[in-house]
Amino acid sequence: MFSSDRILTLNVGSSKIAVAEFMVKSGRQPELLRYGMGSVGSSPDGEPAIELSDAIKAIMRAKGIRSAPLMVALSGQVVFPRFVRLPAVGADKLLQLVEYEVEQNVPFPMDEIVWNHQYIGDDSTGEQSAMIVAAKIENVREVTDHLTEVGIEPEVVDVAPMALYNCLRYNYSELDGCTVLLDIGARSTNLIFIEDDKIYSRCIPVAGNAITQDIAKGFAISFKEADALKRDIGYVSLGGVYAAENPRQERISKIIRNVVTRLHAEINRSVNFYRSQQGGSAPVRLFLTGGSAAIPQLDNFFRQKLNVQVDYLNPFMNVGISRKLDSEQVGLDAFMLAESVGLALRRSLECPIEINLMPPEIIKHKSFKKRMPFFGLAVAGLLMSLGIWTVYEKKMADLYVVQGSQVAAKLSKSQKKTTLLKKAEKDIVGVQQKADAIKDLIITRTLALKRVSAIRQSIYEGMWVTALSHIKDSEGNSTGVRIIGRGWIDKLREIEAKAEDAGRNATAVEELRDRLKAQTVFGRSAGEVKITGIKDIGAYMIEFTIEARSGTASEDGGARK
Repeated sequence: MFSSDRILTLNVGSSKIAVAEFMVKSGRQPELLRYGMGSVGSSPDGEPAIELSDAIKAIMRAKGIRSAPLMVALSGQVVFPRFVRLPAVGADKLLQLVEYEVEQNVPFPMDEIVWNHQYIGDDSTGEQSAMIVAAKIENVREVTDHLTEVGIEPEVVDVAPMALYNCLRYNYSELDGCTVLLDIGARSTNLIFIEDDKIYSRCIPVAGNAITQDIAKGFAISFKEADALKRDIGYVSLGGVYAAENPRQERISKIIRNVVTRLHAEINRSVNFYRSQQGGSAPVRLFLTGGSAAIPQLDNFFRQKLNVQVDYLNPFMNVGISRKLDSEQVGLDAFMLAESVGLALRRSLECPIEINLMPPEIIKHKSFKKRMPFFGLAVAGLLMSLGIWTVYEKKMADLYVVQGSQVAAKLSKSQKKTTLLKKAEKDIVGVQQKADAIKDLIITRTLALKRVSAIRQSIYEGMWVTALSHIKDSEGNSTGVRIIGRGWIDKLREIEAKAEDAGRNATAVEELRDRLKAQTVFGRSAGEVKITGIKDIGAYMIEFTIEARSGTASEDGGARK
């Protein structure tokens, strides 16, 4: 844990940042002390880029914020969230499955990313849900390198959607049913589903800048002028025909409605995916947050379109605000501070989701700093040990001279017997090696054919094997085979129907597993023939992986292949 009661939070958006200072004590609600916001990067108009380090320094100077342990949230645009279901297996196997899912689902090599995961819910249903969050390490370093320039080293590198999730769960702990949190930023929108232990998030590339660009195009003006129009007179048109007092404002409202309608279509697609693929329920409420969520009548638009309860997220419902701050201004800025609150909660409370995408070099540096106080003690202990060892060595040298003469006499008597024993042992090893070589040769020639024949006898119509490989132990011995196959979903359903008619509640892959268990070359227990993976390949096909260990030592014999 940190030694300071003060912490800083940094929310890095695509075009804006928020730096906040909180008073945080263990087990108590955070209190917002100071905060400031600024622009980063370059605008779509091509204005000069503002460095992140310069923006942080400017905010800290202007608001009187001093250095403290820092919690960072990266934009949802730069991370890759994946939600997977895994079989209920041991902890070590579960981690291997998670690593496999990272390799399969993140579109970059493992040495180019930093990732973290968290298990969601329990495995009482026979499956374990997991959330994986990954980012290109260069994108994370872009932020952490700027922080180094400022002289601050982050304690946690979180991501905006998960910070928002923690903020909502802390401030609205009594929610039931499915809740959707919509964070509308400048370049992207974070969509987060919260339901019991379930969580699902998606980054949608439709947000405030899309509205500004369409206004700029429609009125043939600059991006900066269009952004000012959007903020000054923009609102979401609710449709219908009515006489407008300000035709220009009416035209802007229709442009905004067109973009928000595109966002609504993406939300609908995400809702359908969440319900069909993640087993979720229909949303019953929607919370709005983010800088672009302040557009007037946006809540009425989604209330009308989604037919659910719509509210603006209040991140300070259970979080304190310093009396020195203007509470009215904090209320206006609350759209940009929800992530900051979610980050502050990581300091004093155990949060539902705790993701950390810290670059490996910072982790090593922190570990080294923690060990520094112990190095001095280690040096002093070493010098003391050398002095004691010198005295000890002198006494032991005298003792060794006496014992050496006694041992030499006994050694000469047993040396002849030892020579004869070593020769006999060498002869035994030679004979055993020849016997093992003949045994392995016989088993190798027959065992592979027996395994292939057993698989062919067990495979159902509509299934086929795409890959067959040996499972080897640490000494290179083949102990079984790994079968990777595929099957047509309609054929698999026929197999499952027949199993049900026979009184067995099993999937087609489980039926295949049980057939393999019945073969003499494979084992019959759950640990010897098991299903290690099933995934969908398109809409009509699945891929499965089965590991089948050899049934008995006499069948396998530890054959080397």
